[in-house]
Amino acid sequence: MRKLTLSIAAATLATAGLAGAAYAAPGLMTKGGDQTRAQAAAKADAMFAKMDANGDGKIDQADRAARKGKMFDRMDTDKNGSISKEEFAAAGKHKGAPDGEMRGERRGKHGDRMGKRGHRGGGMAMMKMADTNKDGAISKAEFQAAALKRFDAADANKDGTVTAAERKAAHDAMKAKWQQMRAQKQAQKPAAPATN
Repeated sequence: MRKLTLSIAAATLATAGLAGAAYAAPGLMTKGGDQTRAQAAAKADAMFAKMDANGDGKIDQADRAARKGKMFDRMDTDKNGSISKEEFAAAGKHKGAPDGEMRGERRGKHGDRMGKRGHRGGGMAMMKMADTNKDGAISKAEFQAAALKRFDAADANKDGTVTAAERKAAHDAMKAKWQQMRAQKQAQKPAAPATN
């Protein structure tokens, strides 16, 4: 059986999956009913604890490296230090992707690898916004403040509870904002030279 070392792919999976989940607005992405500000704060605290892999009170590159290592270890089921094609495919299957395809890897309508589900760039942008002192790490206070800022923005009537309707409206507004930013970025790209 031919072995492939796929640490880059494992790192991509770990980073893409975690970044999308973690920075997609802790406290706002809850499925179902209403959520209070206190519940959003508690969820943000739990998410921070999960992401602070080394328990040093901040989320930084060391935590990302630790999560990548754990992801690689989970994928390397035979513990030989390499990930075979079969192990790679099995990891994708348990994430709910079609055979041998990692989550977020489906081709989008423009043929790009990340497709519609590759929220990696958005997650990293949200991480940078949460790092208010720009020291390259997110403290628990910064994480909590970012989560509550997003909660407050979604709480349209300012009653301390985000309803399903408010959550959907906030999601739709954020989606429109990201689409507008993407369109502006595309418009700024120089035109490709004509080929004859």
